[in-house]
Amino acid sequence: MVNSEQSVIYLDHAATSWPKPPAVTEAVVQAMLNDAANPGRGSHTMAVRASRVLFDTRKQLSKLFNIKNPNDIAFTSNTTMALNMAIKGWLKPGDHVIATSVEHNSVRRPLYYLEQTIGVEVTYIEADDRGNIQLDDVAKAIRPNTTLAVVNHSSNLLGTILPIAEIAELTSKHNIKLLVDAAQSAGILPIDVRAMGIHMLAFPGHKGLLGPQGTGGLYIDPELDLEPLLHGGTGSQSEAREQPHVRPDRYEAGTQNTPGLAGLKMGVQHVLNETVQNIHTKEWTLAQRLMQGLLPLRGVRLLGPELGKQRTGIVAFNVDGIDPSELSFILDQHYRIAVRAGFHCTPLAHACAGTSMTGAIRASVGIYTTEAEVDALTEAIKEISQQYGA
Repeated sequence: MVNSEQSVIYLDHAATSWPKPPAVTEAVVQAMLNDAANPGRGSHTMAVRASRVLFDTRKQLSKLFNIKNPNDIAFTSNTTMALNMAIKGWLKPGDHVIATSVEHNSVRRPLYYLEQTIGVEVTYIEADDRGNIQLDDVAKAIRPNTTLAVVNHSSNLLGTILPIAEIAELTSKHNIKLLVDAAQSAGILPIDVRAMGIHMLAFPGHKGLLGPQGTGGLYIDPELDLEPLLHGGTGSQSEAREQPHVRPDRYEAGTQNTPGLAGLKMGVQHVLNETVQNIHTKEWTLAQRLMQGLLPLRGVRLLGPELGKQRTGIVAFNVDGIDPSELSFILDQHYRIAVRAGFHCTPLAHACAGTSMTGAIRASVGIYTTEAEVDALTEAIKEISQQYGA
């Protein structure tokens, strides 16, 4: 057991990354001090500087995701808002959607809402207990009225990485648009929207991109026209009654989070400097180390891809005889290890994994996680399981 004064071991990066790079915090503070005017709402110097913050952040994101025009990125407050913008903005009554059984509730609930309200039809491609899907199942699910495929790039429970480019190659033959939920992959896995055939990319600013909470975005292919989720002030074409058609104003009604986006810019810059490949390699290596430590322990069951297989830095597991919520509480209170327990907003993935009745513990590593921190979790689980007689 650790000393009560020891700092927390943070293994909940799949929820939000922490700590942030120092440059992120500094950028937020400087924006609050110097650039906190309303972007796009005036021609005075501070407003122009605030607008520059937003555009510079779009440029950094465009570089990361290989987006040709930065104005095809609409800022949102999180991935959930981005997914709602995409799903509700594209689908029409009678449309058919293909999704997967590892989707987050941020996809499942908007789809269910549209099923109930406008008659959208949804087919969920069943994943196996490791979170993998078969491309043949996607092909079989395609109908004449299929207009959208929504795919989770990496499961937030299992860490499984889905074959986005292969799915895009299949769906593009039928003119089906592809929406990718990059909540667990942006800044962690390579994403090239043009090479991978992605029409819409929903991403968070506060996870792998290392920015503040309250930031995120949606890339929208220039050939697509979504119905805006929000209508209101944009600072442009104020005399018109309808929402402007110019991007990004069409999708960004209301005042944007300038300080948060200033921080996001520096978070993305940090990712670009470190390189996504190096970040993924580090997190995969740490996940493998954790799995190697947990596998020999009696009563421990690991979820997701097997040892040695590709995954993100998420390792979910259960220990026989110990409720995940209780185990999480013990880790927090007695070992100062922060993990997440429960159903992780993805009941469909829990059904695949066979944990619908129990939920699971989820440990997730980040860019600053150390081997010693991973080993501390392994030792804590070993100690706790022995005390419970697992």
